[in-house]
Amino acid sequence: MVDVILGLQWGDEGKGKIVDYFAKNYDIIARFQGGPNAGHTLYVGDKKVVLHQIPSGIFHPDKINLIGNGVVLDPVTLKKECEAVEALGCNYKSNLFISERTHLILPTHRALDKASETSKGNDKIGSTLKGIGPAYMDKTGRNGLRVGDLLDKNFTTQYIKLRLKHQRLLDNFNFHEDITPWEEEFFDAVEFLKTLNIVNGEYFIHEKIKTGKRILAEGAQGSMLDVDFGTFPFVTSSSTISAGVCSGLGIAPQFIKEVIGITKAYCTRVGSGPFPTELTDETGDFLRNAGNEFGSTTGRPRRCGWIDLVALNFACMINGVTQIVMTKADILDSLEELKVCKSYLTNGQETTTVPFQMNRIEISPIYHSFEGWNSDISKIKDFSALPDQMNNYIRFINNYLGVPVNYISNGPGRDQIVAG
Repeated sequence: MVDVILGLQWGDEGKGKIVDYFAKNYDIIARFQGGPNAGHTLYVGDKKVVLHQIPSGIFHPDKINLIGNGVVLDPVTLKKECEAVEALGCNYKSNLFISERTHLILPTHRALDKASETSKGNDKIGSTLKGIGPAYMDKTGRNGLRVGDLLDKNFTTQYIKLRLKHQRLLDNFNFHEDITPWEEEFFDAVEFLKTLNIVNGEYFIHEKIKTGKRILAEGAQGSMLDVDFGTFPFVTSSSTISAGVCSGLGIAPQFIKEVIGITKAYCTRVGSGPFPTELTDETGDFLRNAGNEFGSTTGRPRRCGWIDLVALNFACMINGVTQIVMTKADILDSLEELKVCKSYLTNGQETTTVPFQMNRIEISPIYHSFEGWNSDISKIKDFSALPDQMNNYIRFINNYLGVPVNYISNGPGRDQIVAG
């Protein structure tokens, strides 16, 4: 049996903590897509930990953590992460596994990412410059190198061949920075990666399914950044939705049961791209500062706004979401008035559907307003103890989406979860 946890907005929904919370109920936590641009924040005791590639169940010593073939892997980032979790007492060598079909991010992928983004000028998409897009391009272009290739005696020859191809592209961008230090770091990390548990991921996970193990598939980024269904071209390079579990882990659809979607009680976005409910006023500043809305990977300030139920409903639809976790509800504690976007006004027409190309048309959000609960909810453990005003807020969202909010995160702590 496979359950899925994924983000329903533009990423940064707090997936790390939620995966960590649910991990106790599963035998395997498997990451199915994305790269080191994802930052899943956990708190282990009083220590803040940001995981970029390692699945968020790594701090549960009895759980297996699998990096699936749908991920693009940066060996340098992985090595640093392993060292960081080991310093906190985690024995990653026994419970971290990597699919041999997982594609590698090379130093020249990082260079290509930087060169391409720089060339766009004012049309930048907001890439984190981690080499993720170029790595996925090599994957679909059938040029990429995979983790399993590291075990081949001809790996260096394959690397040089691909590097030369990349260099020709870099020359076209007039990019001539010295990436020798990146390459030295890369090959050092490659030797480290070869010491880890490299497995045939699809057979590995199917054997676990056959023996009755429970698997939690963990996504990165958010549904509105999906390469097919997100706000193209301001999207990531992989399938961030539940369908990506099948291709990203080699699992058939029949094995997927629950799809647990995560949304903030408000909305954020990093980088460029359309954001209909963005607030550029004092309320937006309040949400950013109170919610510490700065990228866990990049440190970039996040754009903040009211929750967008039009986009959220779209995300629930394409993912087949069966239940919702709402995070950062406590950030709204002191607000006198709350709003939710219930429809868009485009070209004089009201609509509840997400347009084909959101950045080509003017969208005015139509809001429904609520009285704020204006009280501290951070110590609440049960839905029955929630303020009436908050119940009204949650009930409206439940009814709009047709999917229940079954869990509410009311603080950064591992145990700060209100369960329905």
